Parts: sequence; C-alpha cells; structure tokens
Amino acid sequence: MTLQVAVQMDHIARINIAGDSTFALLLEAQKRGHSLVHYTPDQLAMRDGTVYATVEPLTVKDEAGAHFQLGEKRRVALSDYDVVLLRQDPPFDMAYVTTTHLLERIHPKTLVVNDPAHVRNAPEKIFVTHFPDLMPPTLITRDLAEIKAFRAEFGDVVMKPLYGNGGAAVFRLTADDLNFGSLYDFFAATFREPWVIQRFLPEVKHGDKRIILVDGEAAGAVNRVPSEGDLRSNMVRGGAARPTDLTDRELEICARIGPALRERGLLFVGIDVIAGNLTEINVTSPTGLRAIKRLGGPDIAAQIWDNIEDKRRAA
Repeated sequence: MTLQVAVQMDHIARINIAGDSTFALLLEAQKRGHSLVHYTPDQLAMRDGTVYATVEPLTVKDEAGAHFQLGEKRRVALSDYDVVLLRQDPPFDMAYVTTTHLLERIHPKTLVVNDPAHVRNAPEKIFVTHFPDLMPPTLITRDLAEIKAFRAEFGDVVMKPLYGNGGAAVFRLTADDLNFGSLYDFFAATFREPWVIQRFLPEVKHGDKRIILVDGEAAGAVNRVPSEGDLRSNMVRGGAARPTDLTDRELEICARIGPALRERGLLFVGIDVIAGNLTEINVTSPTGLRAIKRLGGPDIAAQIWDNIEDKRRAA
C-alpha cells in the first residue's frame, strides 16, 4: 500500500542523520514508496476547526550534508493525509502541548504517531511514575524541605528538569555536596515547574539501556555508556553506543508497561533502564533506531512501518 505521510519535526536541515530516529523512519517510508511531506510545528494552523500545515514534498538520502531535498511549499489540510508522524524534539512546553491539541482534531481518521492526546498526557518523567515499583526512589517537587528530606534519606541523588531532554541540566549531588544550595537556587530561578530528584544509581557507569517498544512489544535495545568524567549516557552528550541483549528483568519491565502503551496509542516508545530500574518512558521523539541497527540489532524502523501499515489497512 502507498501512504500519504506528513512529518512534523524540527527542520530536517538541522538533524544529525547518523543517530536520528526520525531520519531512519523517513528512509524506510521512502523505500516502501510512501509519499512524504515535511513541515515544522510553527507551520501548523487551524481555521474554523480544520487543521492545515504549510508543507514541502520531501525526498531523503543517507548521505551527510546532502540528506534531503524539499519541493515547493503548499498549504494542505492534514486530514487529507493517511499518517502524521509527530516527531519534534522537546522542550515539552506549551507550544508543544498546543500542537497536540491541533493534531488531536485529525486523529484517528489520520493516524498520528504517537497519539497526540496521550503524548500530551504522558510526559516521560511523569508517566513513568505510574510504575513506582519498577523505578528507583523518585521525588517530583520544587519544595526545599522535601528535597532536603529526600537527600537525608538517600544521600547520593540526581537532580534534573521535569521537562528536559538529551541529558541537559542533569546533576549528581553527593550527600555532602556544598553546591546543593546554589544548584537549588539555579533550578528555582530557571524552571517554573517542579523538577525530578532520584536516588543516584552508581551502576550507570556500566550503561543506561535504551529499549525500544513498538506497539507495546520490546523490539530492540542499545546500551549507552557515559564518557569518562561524565554522569550522562545520552549519545548527544558523548555516550558510547554498545550492543546489548535484554535481561529477564528488562523483559519483565516491558511486559508490565506494554499494555498501558497500547491502550494509549503510543506506538513508538523508548524507555531508559539502569541496573533493572526504569527511569523514563520517552513518547515524544525516542532515539536509538539507527544505533541498534548499526550494532547488528533489528531494523526497528521497518517494524514500526509494518505496524503503521497494518493499522491503516484495518481503519
């Protein structure tokens, strides 16, 4: 079958194709003969209840520096498309939330991946708290007394923004760290919303595993190992990708959360697991597809498109 596919993303000129999961999805869609158009979130509009976008026809090539070609801009009703890929990166702010409200108007007649209402309702560092027994001890607050009590109980902790991404502003605080007061002031002045405080997991030095689930089923994984002298394992922060298999505990985690993902129309999800502890459920723009395939793992982009095509046939 041939699908008309619109992709809402950060501008394709700015992506790093070597590690970008959206690019993997675009290559696979083009390989299957699907018609692609590209637009950025600021090109969305709604008039009298109809959602429009100013799109550009898109062709892609797996060649750095020459990886895309855009055609002439045109204004279209997104309800005329079979699929919209919702793939822009956070920050998960009110601009992002607004796009989910607009795309909700066309879903599911036009299949939006992932379901925009549940993207909005499942921020990765909040949705994960539906499964507290799978997580390390975790506090979400901006209250100083709560944070002090948590540190007193667990000593070594990590502080990070509730709606951050890519390892930005992630800090480790030891029990006697004199920077705590300054860091608290910095967070309080920078972020209006609460932030996340978790018990530090020293096993992170051996890797933070990114596991991809497709329609609630484990599809593949990559282990991201922090670079020397850095807490963060995110590949955009210098983390090294290593091949890996799933442990029994990780399969248990996937089996536990899978039904909740399927119920919410969260077809393409990436979870983070450190030493058997679930730390995030990423539903906005998970990475890892290209690294997993490059390291000899499955072609998850193909699995995702198989699933999308099956859903369109059943519609």
